[in-house]
Amino acid sequence: MVTAGTRLRARDAETLLVQMGREPRGQWRTVVRCGHGFPQVIATAPTIEATTPFPTLFWLTCPALARQVSACEAAGDAARWAERLASDASFARRQMAADDAYRAARSAEGGGFDPCVGVGMAGQRDPLATKCLHAHVAAYLADIDDAVGEGVCALLERECRTAACGARTASGVAT
Repeated sequence: MVTAGTRLRARDAETLLVQMGREPRGQWRTVVRCGHGFPQVIATAPTIEATTPFPTLFWLTCPALARQVSACEAAGDAARWAERLASDASFARRQMAADDAYRAARSAEGGGFDPCVGVGMAGQRDPLATKCLHAHVAAYLADIDDAVGEGVCALLERECRTAACGARTASGVAT
């Protein structure tokens, strides 16, 4: 389901099915596109199926970026970012401000209603936790000043060369 007033394009839903292997749950909209014009990050409402709380606001849908971030996580980068947050007060303050901005954006996405008010990014209570680098990257790409997301993005190739996620639609028809 897509919310009104989005920058939805005709094939976004089909592209997301290819990118994610499933349809997004609940209401969503595309907030960031790659240079090829395909969704990179979507925003989802803080509730799904009318009443189920859903704390993850921004989803990284680009398969090329998601693979790179998964490689960072597999290499232990989440723990390294946690160490930086624990040892660098300025970096930690910036991350806490990002968590506040994330919560405000999620509330706005829900029309001022946020059933997940007790948790921040990726459903975490601790704004300095780094369990999901994908969530930090998605937030940063969606204009949240996420220090961890910015740091991870500096390690990534931001654009794929092949536009692979748009090469085929879910029905197998070229886009």
